[in-house]
Amino acid sequence: MTGKIVPDIVENQTLYTLSPAATCRDAAKMMEANKISAVLIVADALLVGIVTERDLTAKVLAASLDPDATRLEAVMTPDPEVLAPDATPPDALERMRIRGFRHLPIVDDDEIIGIVSIRDLYAATKKQLEEDIRQRESFIFDTGYGAGA
Repeated sequence: MTGKIVPDIVENQTLYTLSPAATCRDAAKMMEANKISAVLIVADALLVGIVTERDLTAKVLAASLDPDATRLEAVMTPDPEVLAPDATPPDALERMRIRGFRHLPIVDDDEIIGIVSIRDLYAATKKQLEEDIRQRESFIFDTGYGAGA
């Protein structure tokens, strides 16, 4: 898979953000309303954390915390690792694999550009593999090499 995270995987993305003072219920409602599984936590226009469905499940529900009273700053991953827009999809996948992440924010000079998920990278990888197969089949079957030659 070639290319860059921006614009090959993420482009013109809507950012879903909340403040650290928002509640876990706010994050869950935002995730449900927008069919997303991670919310960026922002203070003074800077990325300060990330909250995922996994955080809400493990740190709130499993711990029997009140989602209406628990603030995101208590359960977010603070100062999350980020990707530069010119990172490559294989770099992102490898970092996610090693660190156990499913989402990585994309930041350029403190400006939040977007977020890439393992699902986004899987879709791009699948598309690239399908294109590679089509090109190989075209070469094999259209040039007189291979079966029937």
